Amino acid sequence: MHAWVVAVVLAATMAVAGPAAAEPLPPGDVDYQLGGEWDEVPARVTIVVRDRLAEPLADRYNICYVNGFQTQPDERRFWRRHHWRLVLKDDGRPVVDEVWGEWLLDIRTRANRRALAEIVGRWTDRCAADGFDAVEYDNLDSFSRSHRLITRRQAKAFARLLVRAAHDAGLPVGQKNFAEWDGSTIGFDFAVAESCGQWRECDRYEASYGDQVLAIEYDRTYFRRTCNQYGDLWPVVLRDQALTPSGVHAWC
Repeated sequence: MHAWVVAVVLAATMAVAGPAAAEPLPPGDVDYQLGGEWDEVPARVTIVVRDRLAEPLADRYNICYVNGFQTQPDERRFWRRHHWRLVLKDDGRPVVDEVWGEWLLDIRTRANRRALAEIVGRWTDRCAADGFDAVEYDNLDSFSRSHRLITRRQAKAFARLLVRAAHDAGLPVGQKNFAEWDGSTIGFDFAVAESCGQWRECDRYEASYGDQVLAIEYDRTYFRRTCNQYGDLWPVVLRDQALTPSGVHAWC
């Protein structure tokens, strides 16, 4: 094949996939701080996950949490006033994740997915501008709570747009939930595995991401199980369910 043909093919491939991201996770432990910031982390903790509206922690590798597939409970006014058509509804009422009180986003059409990707993309750009080193998009598995209105295929299609948005912002991107799917095939760089010891799905994350996994457990029994099986491979943290700054912080 001529060199110019190879160059054209490579350029076209990069245009579709977006910029490649570097290996994202440094060695060390992780702390998961979505319920509030805790700055007094021990030296062993090199990775911190914080909400997109929080400040990154100095001298750590900071991952920006973005609720990519559902709304935050305190942002209902924003969605009702500005993007009501993008909230998933069943018989005229928003479909709710009952555990967290979050509305599901309507990713069923290509137009909706593009519109939502623009919104989430702006948040991702802000993560990068604020100094975060990577991003994770929560609730990839929201289709399982959608009253069968959203399909897995639609969730994967939206995930592709979010991966592209992250890479366009220069950030590695983490897969959250939906362990049975290998998101690395569409460009996810690492995984955030919540309660994989409890649900016996850590092996699925390992198969997809090897050592590029952050594990969070909320029960000491499952924390010990995950530590015993994967503590030499991954950073594993035990947190309280509310993720409060003064709550439980323990490592293998």
